Amino acid sequence: MFTGLVQKVGRIERIAPRGDGVRLDIRHAAWEDPLVLGESVAVQGACLTVTRASSEEFACDVLRETLERTTLGGQPPGAPVNLERALRATDRLGGHFVTGHIDAIGTVAGLTFRGGDWILEVEGGSEVMEQIVYKGSIAVDGVSLTVAEVKARTFTVHLIPHTWQNTSLQSLRRGSKVNLETDLLGKHVLRQLRGMAQRGITLESLAAAGFR
Repeated sequence: MFTGLVQKVGRIERIAPRGDGVRLDIRHAAWEDPLVLGESVAVQGACLTVTRASSEEFACDVLRETLERTTLGGQPPGAPVNLERALRATDRLGGHFVTGHIDAIGTVAGLTFRGGDWILEVEGGSEVMEQIVYKGSIAVDGVSLTVAEVKARTFTVHLIPHTWQNTSLQSLRRGSKVNLETDLLGKHVLRQLRGMAQRGITLESLAAAGFR
């Protein structure tokens, strides 16, 4: 589990084929508490397992499924990547609950600078768009953001200077691909509502049964 608060921006040092996937070697500034073998790290929002670690570099194996369902399959050597270590039970939850399981790949539809902030508009498919709500939370490339506007095919978030300067989002351009993870709690609510609808449970039927 993660929070969507990026701790470091690393860079992909090497990409090597490994079985049906690849091994990523990621370079980063040293952590005060070094990474350990088997630890989970969110890389561009995707939860990966550390298979080798040194003070300023770690490796992780990325399966074909992950390469196809995230932007990691299209990242070249040298690309910046957002890094976040897994949440401890005693840590502050400054962002929102992020699992590191990417729901969809979005496309940057617009990026403008206004009033000191960057306005990022992202296009997503219908399945992911129905999970996004105004003022709700969403993780874009692993960064916890608040939805400022929702349209039929796009949503908008605002990036304050600190977020822009300290994440890989500053490398985005119109047409760039981004990893999207919608709010975990919202997905559970949506699933429950769909199940109720399939069983014919409506607000009217609940009221008729005495639930008010």
